[in-house]
Amino acid sequence: MFGLMQDRPLMIASIIRHAARHHGTAEIVSRGVDGSIHRQNYIALEARARRLVRVLQQLGVQPSGRVATLAWNGYRHVELYYAISGMGAVCHTVNPRLTPDDIAYIVNDAADVAIFADLTFVPLLAAVAPLLNGSVRAVVMLCSRAEMPDLPLPGGIALLCYEDLMAAADENFDWPEFDERTAAALCYTSGTTGKPKGVLYSHRSTVLHAMAVNGASVMGLRPDDRAMPIVPMFHVNAWGMAYSAIAAGASLVMPGRHLDGASVASLMNAERVTFSAGVPTVWLALLHHLRASGERLNTVKRLAIGGSACPPSLIEAFEREYGVIVEHAWGMTECSPLGVYNTYRSDIGDTPEAKLAWRAKQGQAIFGLDQRIIDDEGRVLPHDGVTAGNLQICGNWVCSAYYGQEPGSACDAEGWFTTGDVATIDQHGQMLITDRSKDVIKSGGEWISSIELENLALLHPDVAEAAVVAAEHPKWTERPLLVVVPKAGHEIDPEAVLAVLRGKVANWWLPDAVVVDTDLPHTATGKVSKLRLRQKYRGYLVERGV
Repeated sequence: MFGLMQDRPLMIASIIRHAARHHGTAEIVSRGVDGSIHRQNYIALEARARRLVRVLQQLGVQPSGRVATLAWNGYRHVELYYAISGMGAVCHTVNPRLTPDDIAYIVNDAADVAIFADLTFVPLLAAVAPLLNGSVRAVVMLCSRAEMPDLPLPGGIALLCYEDLMAAADENFDWPEFDERTAAALCYTSGTTGKPKGVLYSHRSTVLHAMAVNGASVMGLRPDDRAMPIVPMFHVNAWGMAYSAIAAGASLVMPGRHLDGASVASLMNAERVTFSAGVPTVWLALLHHLRASGERLNTVKRLAIGGSACPPSLIEAFEREYGVIVEHAWGMTECSPLGVYNTYRSDIGDTPEAKLAWRAKQGQAIFGLDQRIIDDEGRVLPHDGVTAGNLQICGNWVCSAYYGQEPGSACDAEGWFTTGDVATIDQHGQMLITDRSKDVIKSGGEWISSIELENLALLHPDVAEAAVVAAEHPKWTERPLLVVVPKAGHEIDPEAVLAVLRGKVANWWLPDAVVVDTDLPHTATGKVSKLRLRQKYRGYLVERGV
């Protein structure tokens, strides 16, 4: 016997349709590439998305066709999210921080039929266009006629103006319903271990992810929130916030390309932001600006931090100095991306030490996703908060295969996806990332957590950034090497940095050397590039006889 309930497919377009109907006066505020502010309520946003479908149809976009976006966080990019997926095509967000070769590779691999791009990416497009293999028929600049750039393109690729196309189209389009498993969005990994790989999200997985993220134990957005996704829309769909915030009726504040501490603080205060999400490097820059300027955050209550492990010192500083709660999160392109979120629980203790120890972990699995850890032989390990193992996940928004590969090929026989992270999970289900499997340091057969050493190094008042990598060692195979970057106007004494670590970790964990560098290399997603650091410093200890 079946339940006697209505059965409607989970459609991405239903999110914006709901927002226009029930939260029409909520707004999306965007800072443009020129610094100007644009405002638009959700009624107008939904109407322009329907108009954009007509534009896409005029460009020859068909259901299941791929359309690339090369854009910052802004209202036009949100329109593209909903119009492309809503008509049954696939929204392919392209990370502009990748190399031209990698961008051309993923556009060709996806067989995108058009690219919609912000003005700041004209030089990048000029480098990418000659490398395209012929699937792209148009480049549409996200601007008005007066702003159109001079961009020579190969034959067969038209250069078009977004607002011209929108003005010539009508809004006479009804959002269709189709199989909720239909592909909706495509995002490629950053390619740190080979060529980028595509993850193809469905309408079902995207809507379920948005609903889960809006849970009270996760981001828990409400109609009176004003949410600022600093994490880019080209990086795993801004952690789904362009869907979840609109579904909740919360207003969106889009920072565009201006992500320095002063610009972020100014926009947050001017637009009364209550919640924001981004990677640790952004929040470190914001913290430095606040301390240097004396400015405060007038309305911000919570910050979500993910992308890489957040130093406990950063969590503590925002709460102690500015009354802002920092909530750790973890995810990856392959899980849409959020899988774990850290919400404080009073039953773990009210002391500052207990709170910080809890918040320093990535968090508990979101309903709809499960996690476990295994050893190198595939044996399931205990959730005791001590035993570390290879992290695996499964769930309603976890990929089963990469784009173009056989369904199920990315998972093991039981359907578990191996994340590449090394983690512990405690009896409460709190997960703590201790390393990436490719970054873990195995000294004499024992594991050393680079993340824990980095977090401790950041406690030194002169250290702005820190990274630990494995360096070759004649006796122990490899040993930890700590690379630090000084704060502006500061000098670093390597021995003083080691003094911060002593007594907080086992003596055999202590780095064999501390190297002071002018900066650290970063990946296209803003993480420290351990690969490039290893290449640079792999032989450091052997060469110097340390």
